[in-house]
Amino acid sequence: MAQPVLALGTALVTAAGCVWYLPALAEVRAGADRPDSRRSAAAACLSGWTTVAGLAVLLLVARTWWLPVAAAGSGAAVTAGLRVRAAAQRRREARETLRDWALLGQGPPRSARHHCATLFVTLLGVGLAAAVGSAVLVTAGGAGRTWAVVAAPAGLTGLFLAVAIVRAGPARRGARDLPGQRRRDR
Repeated sequence: MAQPVLALGTALVTAAGCVWYLPALAEVRAGADRPDSRRSAAAACLSGWTTVAGLAVLLLVARTWWLPVAAAGSGAAVTAGLRVRAAAQRRREARETLRDWALLGQGPPRSARHHCATLFVTLLGVGLAAAVGSAVLVTAGGAGRTWAVVAAPAGLTGLFLAVAIVRAGPARRGARDLPGQRRRDR
């Protein structure tokens, strides 16, 4: 394949990659407002996409293959190094957070999203199990009641789905007020 065709393809991929490098640019520009690990991960993303953009230019300009290959290899090494650094910083930050919570004498706050999802899945699972059980009981009782074979499981599933939605709503809203946390809008 000719180098200009590869250059065009690489340029198009780089343009499409804006969904990754534009948020990464915002992370880097945020400065001290973001943790070091997130800024390092964003820098790794930017170096990778910069390498790809530079590779598009090199494929268009260079006559030989060794220059684009060398640029791609060095860019990949820099990107990998920054990503490894970001992972190490993230582990260090997580240890510091756990240590800080331990000093306060309590564990880290529970995730509201996890609590709501668990509640919803539990209620829905119980409803589906009850629906299957009712279908088995109605089917075993006689074949003359075909409407009951459909209506009983569907009704139970709908009932438990409604209960799950109603119960998860207040849990999701109330989970913002976990013990030891203050709401900002008060």
